[in-house]
Amino acid sequence: MPDYPRLPHELERLSALKNLNIIDTEQDQLLDAITLEARNHFNSKSCLISLITEDRQWFKSKQGLDVTETPRKISFCTYAIAEEEYLIIPDSLADERFKNNPLVTGAPFIRAYAGSILHTGEGYEVGTFCLLFDKPRVFTDEDISVLQRFGSAAEKVLIEGYSVR
Repeated sequence: MPDYPRLPHELERLSALKNLNIIDTEQDQLLDAITLEARNHFNSKSCLISLITEDRQWFKSKQGLDVTETPRKISFCTYAIAEEEYLIIPDSLADERFKNNPLVTGAPFIRAYAGSILHTGEGYEVGTFCLLFDKPRVFTDEDISVLQRFGSAAEKVLIEGYSVR
């Protein structure tokens, strides 16, 4: 049994993700423009569109990070998709779930995280639009609202550009 959250509808969620036909595809210019704008707006170390498969998180778009995926078992975004709308972690070293995570104790040294959930047209949580910071950060209500707007823009591209018709 994994030591990270699994959704009650995990099989349906994974099927919906598969139906997007997006995993391991080329970078997308529209999504890259959205993540670049968000990274600049928030002055974050990284901005990602992370899609959560059965055993990994894969980055459809990434700014400020060299890797294309990480194991799901260490993914912050796995925890985010189990939330209602978003996950905010102002200081990963103060959070029991993450303080010993290899992404915190080693590269990319995540200290703060903000992730807005990405859904399919059917409403399944397939990933996140997320920001990574290398210093603790307080997130205001306005920050969360702006993050969700960026996430909504990315979600629209995912649904319109990749959904099975």
